[in-house]
Amino acid sequence: MSDRHKDPLELQEEERIKAFLLDHPDFFSRHPDILESLSLPHDSGRAISLVERQVSVLRQRNVELRHRLNELIAQARANDQLFEKSKRLVLDLIDADRLDTLVAALYRSLRDDFAVPHVSLLLFAADGTAAPPDPARLVDEDHARARVSALLHHSRPLCGVLRPDETTFLFADTAGIGSVAAVRIGRERPVAILALGNPDPYHYQSTHGTLFLSHIADVLNRVLPRLL
Repeated sequence: MSDRHKDPLELQEEERIKAFLLDHPDFFSRHPDILESLSLPHDSGRAISLVERQVSVLRQRNVELRHRLNELIAQARANDQLFEKSKRLVLDLIDADRLDTLVAALYRSLRDDFAVPHVSLLLFAADGTAAPPDPARLVDEDHARARVSALLHHSRPLCGVLRPDETTFLFADTAGIGSVAAVRIGRERPVAILALGNPDPYHYQSTHGTLFLSHIADVLNRVLPRLL
């Protein structure tokens, strides 16, 4: 639209904008996001520099999007690997026909596949219960209730920095354990405790997701009682 067909108020507004841009030549440098939505002529005059600036901004956005896409692809690959490791562990637990086979599969997967530095499986003693295969340990249920009662009151995992006496009960060797994630095994009554430890005191926190540990506990709830 030519200037002679424009409304006088519109012309005044354009003049004010023009004057503002002349007084603030670095406006587009300070607000590069505006350039993404502008349509700029580039056949002549000083508008060429704005087009170049717009292209530069779009190119930078493209680089950022490529970086973000690479991050998403890397995360997808990591999730695929995690899924495969989890599936292998679940199948090994389901296929176990003896307690020593289950214990070996559980410790191997958590330590080797998931790089958990401290793993502890505590089995509650009952009449006629034989000593469990190493490195699982046999404990008294009353003793457990006296030391980690909060853990046995519900089935959801307990995560965080525990008291020294709680950590000592859960792990045969407490050296280097900063934080713990532990879960009760057993539906109607507890039959075991699975505890994971990490040197980092912030690694296991109550605000962090515990989906993996809950998932393994669900499998053990179905498999472990029939092997005891």
